[in-house]
Amino acid sequence: MQTESKIRADSGTEPGPRVPGCSLRHFACEQNLLSRPDGSASFLQGDTSVLAGVYGPAEVKISKEIFNKATLEVILRPKTGLPGVAEKSRERLIRNTCEAVVLGALHPRTSITVVLQVVSDAGSLCGCVWPCVGQITSQMGEEEHCEPTSQMGDNGGSVAEEARAVLTFALDSVERKLLMSTTKGLYSDTELQQCLAAAQTASTHVFRFYRESLQRRYSKS
Repeated sequence: MQTESKIRADSGTEPGPRVPGCSLRHFACEQNLLSRPDGSASFLQGDTSVLAGVYGPAEVKISKEIFNKATLEVILRPKTGLPGVAEKSRERLIRNTCEAVVLGALHPRTSITVVLQVVSDAGSLCGCVWPCVGQITSQMGEEEHCEPTSQMGDNGGSVAEEARAVLTFALDSVERKLLMSTTKGLYSDTELQQCLAAAQTASTHVFRFYRESLQRRYSKS
């Protein structure tokens, strides 16, 4: 793997983290590109791209109403065909993690729906989905951003298929605490800690990208 990576922002390219055995693919985002949702964003990481829209807070069905917070729904649509078991599993994972950071208590008895459309999938899809979710939920209000980073590692599909293990972490933006993790393959306890440390280091650059993209957006408005 490369020991150096670069991050592509809307206005150019900047150096990425210098961590042995860790690299980040170029990424970019665009906000509010759809007119019908209440908020929208697209996120590109390498050759993987996701488009997201958020609807709400809106009226909720009585059967789904929660008296002290908003009802959060997540819909993940594949590039082609109908959602399958993998998409449903990811929907549940995204919803459970978002409920920990989205300020749903500000909008009790309402519905918030996040729709994610996979535009292209060249590997590390979760690592692209989460920043896209973070961009649109920041428009609603969060206690903290969450950023997942895939390790061994943030790579394209061919590398991920050849990897002995793939670990994905969701970290909060304040203290870099672990919010969620998924693992696939065989790894040791030492490798787990090394991957988590690499993800925490890489997340610093991703969160900075978040802040700068939001600052550029609001400075134009």
